[in-house]
Amino acid sequence: MDLRKIKKLIDLLEESNLAEIEIKEGEESVRLSRNPVGTYVPAPAPVYAAPAAAAPAMPMSGPTEASTGGTAKPGNALPEGHVQRAPMVGTFYSSSSPDKPAFVTVGQTIKAGETLAIIEAMKMFNPIEAEVSGTVVAILGENGSPVEFDQPLFVIA
Repeated sequence: MDLRKIKKLIDLLEESNLAEIEIKEGEESVRLSRNPVGTYVPAPAPVYAAPAAAAPAMPMSGPTEASTGGTAKPGNALPEGHVQRAPMVGTFYSSSSPDKPAFVTVGQTIKAGETLAIIEAMKMFNPIEAEVSGTVVAILGENGSPVEFDQPLFVIA
């Protein structure tokens, strides 16, 4: 089918009140559909999933309460300095392999752009580079543990 015909069909669909058009020419067929603006189409539920019991909702007023399940505890305050946060969800690794030393240690002086750790996401290993130069004050990520987006990983002073 000619690309110009498909474009005309798209224009026809946009101009009309139709939600779907299907055209067959010989062995070729084109089907165009759209969801009207403001329509919610839920994703189909996985067949293998068992229904999960709903946890009681807890009103949370901030990210600290949401991540800890309650109010912030006094001992959880971050040290002074630049907080380097996780740029993605994945698994945190402090070294390139289990038999290699960690990229950085507490007290080590680093330069901006130096690799601090690796986050594995979707089978890709992504280096986490220092945003600022300074001394590593705290390493908050635990080797081999999952990390969330924007989770504090390092404090650099």
